Amino acid sequence: MKLDSNNHSVFLLNYHLILVIKYRKKVITAEISERLKEFESIQPTYKITLQGWNHDKDHVHVLMKTHPHTNISKFLRRIQKCIL
Repeated sequence: MKLDSNNHSVFLLNYHLILVIKYRKKVITAEISERLKEFESIQPTYKITLQGWNHDKDHVHVLMKTHPHTNISKFLRRIQKCIL
């Protein structure tokens, strides 16, 4: 396991984010999954690396690696703005 580091610390922060469709409606196709994946353009701003992406008909699994100074709540709000 490779750890990341900065000037004063060593860290390994992985998040498993699950994005669920309202009322679990089965609407996600391969094309929609690719559209949802467009948030990759804002990843460098928040120091986030996409590790994995998987979708089903009613939810999406996102595996990502972050930096300790990353504000996850701001990142999620930004994803919401990008998707809508």
